[in-house]
Amino acid sequence: MSQNSTRRAFLGTLTGGIGAAALGVSTVPGATAQETASANAANAEKKAAPKLDASKVRFCLNTGTILSYNLPLMEELKIARAAGYRSVEIWLMRLQAYSDNYSPAKLAELRKWLDGEGMRVEGGIGFASWIVDDAKRRADGLEQLKREAEALAAIGCACVAAPASGANEKIPVDAVAERYRAVLELCEPIGVKPLLEVWGASATLGKLSDALAICAETGRSDAALLLDAYHLYRGGNSFASLNLVAGKAQPIFHMNDYPGTPEREKLNDSDRVFPGDGVAPLREILATLFANGFDGALSLELFNPNYRKEMSPLEQAKVGLEKMRALFA
Repeated sequence: MSQNSTRRAFLGTLTGGIGAAALGVSTVPGATAQETASANAANAEKKAAPKLDASKVRFCLNTGTILSYNLPLMEELKIARAAGYRSVEIWLMRLQAYSDNYSPAKLAELRKWLDGEGMRVEGGIGFASWIVDDAKRRADGLEQLKREAEALAAIGCACVAAPASGANEKIPVDAVAERYRAVLELCEPIGVKPLLEVWGASATLGKLSDALAICAETGRSDAALLLDAYHLYRGGNSFASLNLVAGKAQPIFHMNDYPGTPEREKLNDSDRVFPGDGVAPLREILATLFANGFDGALSLELFNPNYRKEMSPLEQAKVGLEKMRALFA
């Protein structure tokens, strides 16, 4: 055998072994075909249903889940507490209404109640137009976001959503990165982290690859993402790409599921269902998050009008918590 032939044979053996190991294929010398098949089936089963540890998980209620009941903020918070949550994401329009346009005295009152109840506000959901091309609207959006971040900081909240609100056209990655950098710089001294939120139907922020590029282009270590299964799927993203997202870059992950029909491009926010009631590979998604060091909040976010017809806000919050916990059983 020539030297080149020997080299090719060795490389073939090496790469075959690497490929088998990467796929979890048994390569035990002397194993029979049946033993190999059994081992591979066991490995596949483990990957299909990974065992998850719920002991350190912060289960959270995004109050958008019960937004359609049109309740005041304090009632939403009391429902979350009664349902068994200790963490919430709140919508800024509710906080603004409760606090008389972010009155310091009202925010201090809310902080005192939250501390007394052992409740934590993980994030705030707002729709400031920080991303748009129009310079005046963008400046107004930054001012709005600053006020919202200051209000959130006053109640002990560390994060605020930064979605592509108002961006109806495709905005180049470098332009978004520059604008997101400005948002990070604005919020850093306030102590609130803006989370770049992927919206599956967005022309600008529907792709995780674009969101990752935007974060990288900011040149800032505090860039972070707000993701969920529905939006990743709706945007045509591969869940395998979650392997590229460090856990510390995801303080919050929105929990929801989606049905098998209609087809992906026709899904709407209202089609989301309770975690585990759809076809999303949630156990695998969660396994990837935790393998990457995720230690944030898993926040239930649904907008399904059928649930409002079928159950009270407390019942919906309770069922959502039970469904999330079931993924760890």
